[in-house]
Amino acid sequence: MATASQAQGVCLNHIARESTDIKRLAKFYQEILGFDEIDSPKFGEFEVIWLRLPPYFSLHLIQRNPQAKLPEGPYSASSPVADPKDLPRGHHICFSVSNFDSFVQFLKGKGIETFEKTQPDGKTKQIFFFDPDGNGLEVSSQQAPRP
Repeated sequence: MATASQAQGVCLNHIARESTDIKRLAKFYQEILGFDEIDSPKFGEFEVIWLRLPPYFSLHLIQRNPQAKLPEGPYSASSPVADPKDLPRGHHICFSVSNFDSFVQFLKGKGIETFEKTQPDGKTKQIFFFDPDGNGLEVSSQQAPRP
């Protein structure tokens, strides 16, 4: 149930990930999930690569600020998260695909460590894995909502 808010017409615009190697990260998201590279601004002091998953979702990859105090990602923590079985209850981004079973085989063919499970309804399959910077990802067999 929606409640009254000052914000109207709210929708997700983009998710940003910082990385010390944005080209490697862009290649991963393009090869694994089919993102397209789109025009991105030239900030001068740091590089960015903007990706889009048609029709609307954008992922902004931003060159890490070496002076930043933020942790770089799960792999930079004092004890890295490396087991995808912990992702269902951890921070992750989820995408849906219509070819779930062949997508799982594609990930395995790439040598990506994964964890698979099925939701309690018995209908929705899930696979969890990490991108090269240690960010958690889920891909679900559930169909994405229509705009």
